[in-house]
Amino acid sequence: MEIYDLLDKPQASGNEVSDFLKARGALEVIVKKASGNKGSTDCIKILIQGSNGKSKKGTAPTLGIIGRLGGLGVRPKSAGFVSDGDGALAALTAALKLSEMNRNGDVLDGDVLIATHICPDAPSLPHEPVAFMDSPIDMETMNLMEVDSRMDAILSIDTTKGNRVINNNGFALSPTVKAGYILEASNDLMDIMTRVTGKMPQIFPLAQQDITPYGNDLHHLNSILQPATATDAPVVGVAITTEQMVAGCATGATHGADVEAAARFAVETAKSFTAGTCAFYSVEEWNRLLHLYGKMEHFQVPGIALKQDSALQKRV
Repeated sequence: MEIYDLLDKPQASGNEVSDFLKARGALEVIVKKASGNKGSTDCIKILIQGSNGKSKKGTAPTLGIIGRLGGLGVRPKSAGFVSDGDGALAALTAALKLSEMNRNGDVLDGDVLIATHICPDAPSLPHEPVAFMDSPIDMETMNLMEVDSRMDAILSIDTTKGNRVINNNGFALSPTVKAGYILEASNDLMDIMTRVTGKMPQIFPLAQQDITPYGNDLHHLNSILQPATATDAPVVGVAITTEQMVAGCATGATHGADVEAAARFAVETAKSFTAGTCAFYSVEEWNRLLHLYGKMEHFQVPGIALKQDSALQKRV
């Protein structure tokens, strides 16, 4: 609720969130403004240092937590916090909790990097079956600002309510996506989800189109797996979901308990992953896939035909 109050206003800014987190224990917060044809947004990245983390020249793995969204609001079209903002809300809530834990002495083994962006006045975008939020910056820029080479695995948290394939109130996990492959769902992550929610784990389906970059004129569930197009690290989507379809630009649609559960899941995953007790995928299975079928990295780029078209246009 404290983070929500910071974000639910026209003046929401990265600098204000940074000052708040630093006052509560965060030691390294970077805010950079990114601009595009549709406006600007404050990109924010928080580093929580682990006792054996890479930031201290240690060996423990680093978890990335990305809050994915178009914007926090669609002002001046509508007043208030939109459903699409839940990804940022969950990620920043996890950042606040991990910062306080660190300050109080509950230091994780490895580093945790949390990244998202803060835009209270983003545009909306037509989409079927319900409207999406657009972003003031393009996906390539967003990935550049949020996906970090230090991240050994990534949780991508995103509101995912505008569809017909996930039908539960709460949150759901995707199968692991790595370097163009859709892998099996992680048993370790499902175990963490079960203990966090007290319920059976929920896994949502992915199509191959969903893990390709935006801009190729293919249908995407949403942007939840777009970070997987910019890294070879394993990525798992954490979808904040509803039983009925809700537009990303709808206000009054944030369910505090669901966002809190997603944030708590991210914190618990950070504990386990940086301690080396949570695997996003089977290394043996991965190596066998590569041996049998080769690399699938061509699904991380816009597409062969688009590349050829681009090259032709340059010649013209």
